[in-house]
Amino acid sequence: MSDFSGIWIPLITPFADGAVDHAALRALVRRYADAGVAGLVALGTTGEPATLDAAEQDAVLATILDAARGNADATTNANSNAQRRALPVLVGVSGNHTASMRARIEQLNQLPIAGVLIAAPYYTRPAQAGIVEHFSALADASAHPVVLYDIPQRTGVRLELDTLLTLAAHPRIQAIKDCAGSLDTTLALIRDGRLQVLAGNDLEVFTTVCAGGSGAIAASAHWRPERFVELYRALTEGRLDEGRRIFHALVPQIQLAFAEPNPAPVKALLAARGWVRNELRLPMTRASEALTERLAALGEMR
Repeated sequence: MSDFSGIWIPLITPFADGAVDHAALRALVRRYADAGVAGLVALGTTGEPATLDAAEQDAVLATILDAARGNADATTNANSNAQRRALPVLVGVSGNHTASMRARIEQLNQLPIAGVLIAAPYYTRPAQAGIVEHFSALADASAHPVVLYDIPQRTGVRLELDTLLTLAAHPRIQAIKDCAGSLDTTLALIRDGRLQVLAGNDLEVFTTVCAGGSGAIAASAHWRPERFVELYRALTEGRLDEGRRIFHALVPQIQLAFAEPNPAPVKALLAARGWVRNELRLPMTRASEALTERLAALGEMR
């Protein structure tokens, strides 16, 4: 049984002059490992995978897996034998063609990943029975745990509670990234206990963990990840007042991170710190000048 608790970061894909910036990506992975996050998501929505061709996706994943294992990069002192903390990596698999997705999952079976993160088929808006068959077929094909991704504002279809409870019976479906915004569904899944429930809407991290959820996959945690880790630890250790103070301090950061389409605000914030270039690929565009200024000011906070 894999553990999907804690704070997970859905990694951006840095670009430099239009190409993937693998050095910046590797540095981000090690920065987040040092911050104590529980794991990483590669090729999730925040990573702009729809703008990457198949070879680029494979290369991005290879860099993340290598860096997440704690391997030193090319600039590390050759005399240093220090092994850095390793991180588990979830891999996003998206699409609306079940057979193609199954083939991709079979490729991923050969890799040392923690699991696959799969959203409902987008655009086609299948019936709930079709969704059950779709996820069951993909879970049957996977050698790794499956994390469901319920994000109807992107896919056009919800994973209804009865559907989720049916899928929870599959031995490889172990968790859910919960972005549906339904407190009733969140509580029902937590009370059922078969799926680990990870908040996918960052403003719901506090309520989800307090209710007994397992943690969060939080794009806004790219900046000051250690504070999100402290929040999670405070709440799970029963230090509610401390957790509330940390969360309230993080709310402005979370709100700015989603003031415009993700991941533009996150990239602008990290670019203001000099960690990445402020580049995206069409149809995504950079954050507006007004928001960029607010994010730059936020980046000066400690």
